[in-house]
Amino acid sequence: MLSCGRHVTMLTEGTYPHVHGGVSTWCDQLVRGMPEVDFQVVALTGSGREPVAWDLPPNVYRHTSFPLWGPEPARRRLPRRERRRFLDVHERFLLSLLDPGADRDFGAALDELAGYARSGLLTAALRTEPALRSLTRIWTMPHLEISAARPTVHDALTATDLLEHALRPLAARIPDDAIAHAVSAGLATLPALAAQHFDKVPFLLTEHGIYLRERYLGYRAQAQRAPVKTLMLGFYRELNSLGYRRADLITPCNRYNRRWEERGGAPADRIRTVYNGVDPHAFPAAGPEPDVPTLAWAGRIDPIKDLETLIRAYAMVRAELPAVRLRLFGGVPDGGEAYRTRLEKLAAELGVVDGITWEGRVGDVARAYAAGSVVLLSSISEGFPFSLIEAMSCGRATVSTDVGGVREAVGDTGMVVPPREPALMAEATIGLLRDAGRRAELGARARQRVVDRFTLTRSVDGFRRIYRELAGFPEAATELRYAEAVAG
Repeated sequence: MLSCGRHVTMLTEGTYPHVHGGVSTWCDQLVRGMPEVDFQVVALTGSGREPVAWDLPPNVYRHTSFPLWGPEPARRRLPRRERRRFLDVHERFLLSLLDPGADRDFGAALDELAGYARSGLLTAALRTEPALRSLTRIWTMPHLEISAARPTVHDALTATDLLEHALRPLAARIPDDAIAHAVSAGLATLPALAAQHFDKVPFLLTEHGIYLRERYLGYRAQAQRAPVKTLMLGFYRELNSLGYRRADLITPCNRYNRRWEERGGAPADRIRTVYNGVDPHAFPAAGPEPDVPTLAWAGRIDPIKDLETLIRAYAMVRAELPAVRLRLFGGVPDGGEAYRTRLEKLAAELGVVDGITWEGRVGDVARAYAAGSVVLLSSISEGFPFSLIEAMSCGRATVSTDVGGVREAVGDTGMVVPPREPALMAEATIGLLRDAGRRAELGARARQRVVDRFTLTRSVDGFRRIYRELAGFPEAATELRYAEAVAG
């Protein structure tokens, strides 16, 4: 517990403690790094049946799984006297998503919807026929561009269902003596926004990847029709901006995110950059390279990691250097099996199946980096990737895509190439594989950069000061600004 009596409620979505990955690693580092602070974890999950994948430390005094797609909350019908008022709120909410020129206040409408959610009334109210008619009428207004797509009743039913599930976290309660720490923008901010509005709970927002950008990338592959996508992306856009405007403090894990947040409406004086960190002792210098030239990759098998580009680049490398092998370390998340199959088919089409080893998830991640002569990262979206700074700590030369905070992490100690450009990734990789001296030099400089700038102790101490500031100790803000200035 913080000395002021406050504790921390950590709000996650699809990550800790149910899934392994970079954000989950960061969450675990934070709670273990502050044994003196009591944490509650409220995890937004899919069905609610997801197993806990992490051993929770003793200072996590409560963990609650809040399923977005589990059983429907018990429906309570709106009292008759409330029905007209709800429809007014609902229509203002929809107009804020579909017709920004109508100058409707998304935040005020969301606050009122949160009140209905807390009373157990929101699910039933959203699914009524009058609410459905409101949506149909609004998005067919002639001056809206989306009206040309001729939204159907089926579209309205689909969009209403998606919105109802997305808004469920408004009902999640946070104790009024907590600090609400959402570890991503988007849906994880909903309980924090409600607690801030109703109970004056301090609201801290941390972003790793850019949530809104990843929603736009993800919706490109969704099967819904344009009216549904327009509504849902409008919701995520407005929610993202509201979180930026209302958070008491925002802690991006890199300066790239900070610039995005400022453009999204976040006040600059409420932003503190705190880089992710690793323990250099847990990721020591890896020592000699493998006897066979090898490319290593570590992460989860997920489209956001763009392993198609990685495999295509590997095929180009192998055409020049036939002995090179590719080792992929990482598990397949639930629902990701089709993506893994697609990657295997691509490798077969390119004729490189025999050079690729799928290692699965490993307990000792440092061993994965040591297995490579060069470590690759091919993602199309990242925050400040652990796999990169861990590989750097192990003293391996890296080739990474220029997304998120990658360039800030690497500095001049590795190669950075544009995303989705396998030929450029291959060219940089071939250059390193042909120059052992260059690899050794970059690896040594990379480890020193981690030791100087990106240690776990530095990262955890930054959040310790932030928690103290939000708990009412103003000297913590001065300490943090000084630490940020020293970090450059």
